Amino acid sequence: MGYVIQFIIGGTVMMFAAMLSKSKYLFLSGVITLLPILTLMNLHLQVRNMTEEKFHITQRNGIIGAIGMVVLVGGIYFLSNWFKPGQSVLIALTVYVVFMVGSRFLIA
Repeated sequence: MGYVIQFIIGGTVMMFAAMLSKSKYLFLSGVITLLPILTLMNLHLQVRNMTEEKFHITQRNGIIGAIGMVVLVGGIYFLSNWFKPGQSVLIALTVYVVFMVGSRFLIA
């Protein structure tokens, strides 16, 4: 349940960053602007509340999550050249879910 809450909070913050951005590419600009801030906040919480072993596991998962985010955002960006925006989001989301589930099995 904690992951769902974190996902909702992170998504909401990114949505607000995208809405407040003045760039032509609102979504990409907002995500790029917000990533360092979220990373520093997350790192601070991890260092304070985890053992060294759990911290390294979390780092590995964070790297996979960051790659997954690039897959999702990049997929939406590139697929929007060939498909309608709604279809691009759905296809990219499907690829993202397959990537995340697949990486979970490969690392475990």
